[in-house]
Amino acid sequence: MSFPPQLPPRTAWEPLLRLALAEDLGAGDVTSAIAIDATARGVARIEAREALRVCGLPLARETFAAVDPALRFEPAAADGDDVRAGATLARVTGALRPILAGERTALNFLGRMCGVASQARRFVEAVRGTGAAIVDTRKTLPGWRALDKYAVAVGGGVNHRMGLFDGVLLKDNHVAAAGGVAAALKSALAAAPAHLRVQIEVESLDQARAAVEAGADFLLLDNRTPEELAEIAAELRGRALLEASGGVTLANVRAIAASGVQRISIGALTHSAPCADVALELEPGGDDT
Repeated sequence: MSFPPQLPPRTAWEPLLRLALAEDLGAGDVTSAIAIDATARGVARIEAREALRVCGLPLARETFAAVDPALRFEPAAADGDDVRAGATLARVTGALRPILAGERTALNFLGRMCGVASQARRFVEAVRGTGAAIVDTRKTLPGWRALDKYAVAVGGGVNHRMGLFDGVLLKDNHVAAAGGVAAALKSALAAAPAHLRVQIEVESLDQARAAVEAGADFLLLDNRTPEELAEIAAELRGRALLEASGGVTLANVRAIAASGVQRISIGALTHSAPCADVALELEPGGDDT
């Protein structure tokens, strides 16, 4: 994967951007219409209020462009950069009314995406040197799947399947419904498209052994302790790709990585990432000359 990763195609996020603007603007920004002269112009500075990994600047740019194509957006950083508190991320120049009309929507995108990217980066740094990859899940904000996964990748994480359509993962409910690990695998391996690798969730060493004996080469080890993971890895790492999941935190992720698993999937990368603190401030005396 190249770094920084490519922004998802416009079709994956433009409807979300339009919806976000529509819910915020409605019939128009009545406050700015009352308080700011229609001819007023200036420069606004978007800044990081905390140390963070930058992500989402293209969405901020497109937000302001959607409000007023005449606004000039000048990035001072790029997605994938690590910046300190107080760093300038971009400047927006032009008419003040549309700058303020787009402010909150642009910051909402930027704050969410910087937050996810920074969360992923913290986990990646916590396992550095172990060889384990940090992997995301489908526990994303509804409608934000493409952007959440882009932000994880910007943070140094690895994207799992995008949805139910592009990966085969036999979870506990699939296994139960099929009548057990061997039966679930037999059906999946026989019917899965050739380009999709089959992964199966297991919850013990015995289940892991049974899965590998039935032909599995990709295991999801759910809610196992580092000691249990190490036992499974010692026996099966050479025969299957091992991914740990469940209950992973910054406090225990390195111990999990040290167990010998190759991947660690973490729902908290996206479902619990704190929004990054970013802000827009008008620059005193700023103009667009």
